[in-house]
Amino acid sequence: MKMQALAGLALALGAVTAAAATPAAAQNYNGTPNYGEINLSAGFTPDPYLQVLRAGGGYAASNLSSECQGYVTEAPDVRLYWDGKGSLPIKISVMANADTSLIVNGPGGEWYCDDDGGDGTNPLVLLNAVPGRYEIWIGTYESGDSRPAVLSISEVTNF
Repeated sequence: MKMQALAGLALALGAVTAAAATPAAAQNYNGTPNYGEINLSAGFTPDPYLQVLRAGGGYAASNLSSECQGYVTEAPDVRLYWDGKGSLPIKISVMANADTSLIVNGPGGEWYCDDDGGDGTNPLVLLNAVPGRYEIWIGTYESGDSRPAVLSISEVTNF
């Protein structure tokens, strides 16, 4: 009987150790956005919509996907609600004097990540946006680093 109890305890401790060693995704797409929520419809003005913010954080974006880079905050920087009316794609990009990354969580749970798709050090994601909620994070390349940046959301696709 004692042997079975010890074996059960060993199994339980092993399960706790295994659970503690498993990293969890740090980002909380349901968290309160650091810089608020945006509601946009096709033909919005002014285009581009600009949001001044600070990029970066202490959580590795690679926890979301191996495609994502940089360090971001736990909660999204911005939450975009798109009504889906219109036929133009949505261009989400970042302008900063530092190397930044961009992470977008789409309404279907898909992740879009970019590092230098804009102009070499700034990221850009082009979406055929469907109606719904999009969470947006802007990262930097050092944990805890915080840099001024401008998020740009546009229907203008020529750049």
